[in-house]
Amino acid sequence: MKKHNFYAGPSILPEFTIENTANAVRDFAGTGLSILEISHRSKEFIAVMDEAQALFKELLNIPEGYSVIFLGGGASLQFAMVPFNLFNKKAAYLSTGVWAKKAIKEAKIFGEVDVVASSEDKNFTYIPKNFTIPKDADYFHITTNNTIYGTELRKDLDSPIPLVADMSSDIFSRPVDVSKYAIIYGGAQKNLAPSGVTFVVVRHDVLGKVERKIPTMLSYQTHIEGESMFNTPPCLPVFSALQTLKWLKNNGGIAAMEKKNIEKAKVMYDEIDRNKLFVGTVEKEDRSLMNICFVMKEEYKHLEEEFGKFAAGRGMIGLKGHRSVGGFRASTYNALPKESVEALVTVMQDFEIQKA
Repeated sequence: MKKHNFYAGPSILPEFTIENTANAVRDFAGTGLSILEISHRSKEFIAVMDEAQALFKELLNIPEGYSVIFLGGGASLQFAMVPFNLFNKKAAYLSTGVWAKKAIKEAKIFGEVDVVASSEDKNFTYIPKNFTIPKDADYFHITTNNTIYGTELRKDLDSPIPLVADMSSDIFSRPVDVSKYAIIYGGAQKNLAPSGVTFVVVRHDVLGKVERKIPTMLSYQTHIEGESMFNTPPCLPVFSALQTLKWLKNNGGIAAMEKKNIEKAKVMYDEIDRNKLFVGTVEKEDRSLMNICFVMKEEYKHLEEEFGKFAAGRGMIGLKGHRSVGGFRASTYNALPKESVEALVTVMQDFEIQKA
């Protein structure tokens, strides 16, 4: 039976990435050694790092004056690295979910945090609108896609101060005007690579302005100057990221991915809205293209566990919603084919015929 992978992260990767990574585990770049045991200082791996950074810049059309670096620690470490490098007197944050709240918590260690708007009043089921970004803050931080709740900010904001974005779960899913951002970061395990590597796109002119001393490993400048090799990088995930970047380029780039993602999401949301058993959990105008969350309607709540087992029996993997919200979540990242979404829709329709 074919398996359809809807896990939110670590999540589905292109077959191209998996096959090439598996081959490199056996024999990397014709060296007769595994990617697992090669020196990161070898010319073969340096070539991987250089190409990954170059392709990252090419696909996102990153202008001059930015660096792409690959680090460890996940997006969670960036919650602290961002304020370490940018926070002087005050920072501004948009609160749209669990991960935004975690970022805010870390920033508060450094001083005053202005939460300019929050959707917590309705359990993060919408993206706040019409907020004012304070011009006296050092930076404004947003989380573009909220994996747990299924909301997404799909337009690049205009900010009067340096804009910082956690794009862990929607990077490369749509074109981004990188020039509007000071820093873009994210864990790679949702739309790029296996867990273990974090990407950071940083504009040089925002660095070097804080008054504090920054620990060496927590300074972006350290990793820019070290070309992501100040310490041993996560070699396998970086190699896998390069394969995904190649796959993206070979499949039409980011604009082509956005088109496919819109198509997949429409198929899924149309069924949620039509089906007698299910209901979406967030405001329609803020629905994510990457994480589609839904629950059973109130009168059918008792069928949730049964539907989960029914779907799993038909090859639907990773549909369970986050433990904090329950229900179901279909993560439709770039590598998920439209056929998987259509298969899930068929499962939902079959279950409806049986139960409604």
